[in-house]
Amino acid sequence: MSRNWAPIVKWDTSRKYGKVEEFLLRPAVEEQAMQAAASILADVEERGDKAVIECARRFDGSNISIRRLRVTDAEIAEADRLVDDDFKRAAAEARRRIAAFSEKGLRSDWSMPTPRGGTLGERFVPYDRVGAYIPGGAAPLASTALMTLTLAKVAGVKELVACSPAGPDGRLNPYIIHALVLAGATEIYKIGGVHAIGAMAYGTKTIAKVRKIVGPGGPYVTAAKRQVYGDVALDMVAGPSEIAVLCDTSAKPAHVAADLLSQAEHGTGSEKSLLVTTSQRMAEAIRAEVLRQAQTLSRAEPIAKVLANGMLLVVVRNLGDGMDLCNRFAPEHMELIVKHPDKWIGKVRNAGALFVGEWTPESVGDFAAGPSHVLPTGGTAAYFSGLTVEDFRRRISLIQFTREDLMETLPVVEAFGRIETLDGHARSATIRFE
Repeated sequence: MSRNWAPIVKWDTSRKYGKVEEFLLRPAVEEQAMQAAASILADVEERGDKAVIECARRFDGSNISIRRLRVTDAEIAEADRLVDDDFKRAAAEARRRIAAFSEKGLRSDWSMPTPRGGTLGERFVPYDRVGAYIPGGAAPLASTALMTLTLAKVAGVKELVACSPAGPDGRLNPYIIHALVLAGATEIYKIGGVHAIGAMAYGTKTIAKVRKIVGPGGPYVTAAKRQVYGDVALDMVAGPSEIAVLCDTSAKPAHVAADLLSQAEHGTGSEKSLLVTTSQRMAEAIRAEVLRQAQTLSRAEPIAKVLANGMLLVVVRNLGDGMDLCNRFAPEHMELIVKHPDKWIGKVRNAGALFVGEWTPESVGDFAAGPSHVLPTGGTAAYFSGLTVEDFRRRISLIQFTREDLMETLPVVEAFGRIETLDGHARSATIRFE
């Protein structure tokens, strides 16, 4: 392992530190990916299925054809035979927890009376058709199927579409198929990458257009999602994974190292792992554990890329400075492993999800806890939130006035109509009393 990997630096709020600033200023979307995605999206929009199949063969390495694009009932049955019982039980338990959390998050329609006998309120209406992107190239993320479409199902969405890249034989990973069926998918397509986003956003002869696209992806998928916004609704910018751990001397170095490595193995090479601690000795112990454990993990190549370019260990004067640095980083995942966590939970302002205490590794959020693991990345946790059940519903305001309500508000309507030179607006109210 290189001595330059996972460097340790010191930091405080009094001045800027080049290595830290460089680490913080990662792009939410890579410019090179934006250019490549734009070209592919234009091709898919223009040529539909033909472009999708060509891209699948070129970028997914799949021998897929238009006829074999959609997962069939026979393939679903085959996947059910291939998936082991232990995973089936685990997936069912994960789905149960995700659904229970989502049901608690559903808002109810509500109303209130107006002063003169009318009604104001809000209604919450599910989308009729949504699409979920399920990464499957670098790693078959069966959990993402549950962490997206389960929420949509609970929200009441009727048509649940999923896209995930097939292997060279044109088949989709059976564990992804099983998880998608369990989550409620009504259509499953064997494509990934930018072309999958384009197909769902614009529609093709085979794949009907969706209303909203959700789910994480690598740099190119993230760039594609950003460019189709407006043609469809989106959840957020959810690209390469990130983690920040803020700890004091109460943390166990081996545990923290394992958590930092957990997000380094996804495979894009753009993942970020940040440790912030109050102890130089702790930082050194964690670094030693990171380098030792990295050699025991199966996904050595992607982990090596992150150790070389995407992991930083920072020593701060106190937890207050550490919290400031973590908030500036605005990580997708943040772990808080300190002696008195309740004192610090309320100071976390920018994070997609917060994991508190030594018994809450980030991996439980990825697979089992209940909240969706689809979270904002690239610093966008400073202004985006993670995926929730309400992302699959639209809010419709309800306004029902009586004659007396309109009479009471008429001076307000007339005043704004006059100031904004929109006399037609005012007229639409005053004409009712002539």
